[in-house]
Amino acid sequence: MKQIRMILVGGFLGSGKTTLLASAATRLIEQGNRVGLITNDQAADLVDTALLRQANLDVREIAGGCFCCRFGQLVETADQIAKEISPDVIIGEPVGSCTDLSATVLQPIKDLHANAYRLAPLSVLVDPDRLRDVLDPRRRSAMHPSALYILRKQLEEADLIVINKQDRLDVQARQELAAATVAAFSGKPVYVVSALTGEGVGAWLDAVMRDDQAGRRIVDVDYDIYAEGEAALGWLNASATLTAQDAVDWRAWSLNLLDHIQQATAAHNAQIAHVKLSLTAERGQIAANLTSTSGLSTIRGQISPAATSVMLVVNARVEVSAATLRSVVESALAEVSGGRVIVNTEQMRSLSPGRPVPTHRYASVV
Repeated sequence: MKQIRMILVGGFLGSGKTTLLASAATRLIEQGNRVGLITNDQAADLVDTALLRQANLDVREIAGGCFCCRFGQLVETADQIAKEISPDVIIGEPVGSCTDLSATVLQPIKDLHANAYRLAPLSVLVDPDRLRDVLDPRRRSAMHPSALYILRKQLEEADLIVINKQDRLDVQARQELAAATVAAFSGKPVYVVSALTGEGVGAWLDAVMRDDQAGRRIVDVDYDIYAEGEAALGWLNASATLTAQDAVDWRAWSLNLLDHIQQATAAHNAQIAHVKLSLTAERGQIAANLTSTSGLSTIRGQISPAATSVMLVVNARVEVSAATLRSVVESALAEVSGGRVIVNTEQMRSLSPGRPVPTHRYASVV
């Protein structure tokens, strides 16, 4: 039986992992590879899964816990993909607040499933602003200290660090940030990319397809701080059917919804890790994203104003209680819709993640 290349891409919420995975999968398919993807979250109804499927990619979803706590399901899902499509590559996207992947996922795969899967180096994608928070302890970070701890541990255990959103940086800023990252993290390889434009993605993808040295290090992780960092965030996944009473500018509607959520979270002095939404109609799709309380929303795609039935999926990760986050999103939906759009909520789940309990945790590198 052939070994399947497995690429895991970690990174904190809002770093752009799904955009990178879509770009990487598309490139690999164009090169003649069969590719499967696995997304991961604390709850079902992921915007990421919907967007990847809309891109005609074969994607499966593991909900209810991170890969480390759902290790058996991760392997079962990968095995199912292997049986159904005989892929050359499987790409996995762990939960954005997950760390300790080397000890809890990579080492067990190397030890127990090496005949089936050939691991690529663990890549960790990072947003430039949040990377600066890690590199400069004097910098006043908007992140909760325990969430910042998770991000630092993600970078410490990475085999490769990938700085995303280079389209927002000038050449000098890219070079300085990359050099500072190499110096801070023991000289490990650093790639600077734009998942959105594709710049730099090819060089990173070549590296992870070529290199077999995965899980080179295991880091010490304080699970009390780790659990606090995850619990600092309220998580919300919701799906709803939107029925329009007359013509609607769906792009403006989407941005208006994000704006209302942003204003409400700011009023609670809360920080947004990310808010994602997708709108899908019979013809057309819109994806919109917000990755900070003070940042600007991004949007792509189009739906005809004449569309009267639209499927909405919302994922929000915000530093407020789960109950407060639910109230914020429900109020925002009501205010934005007014009498022009009827919102039929099919599912809305808000939660704070429990303490991580890995299936396995290896003390040394396999």
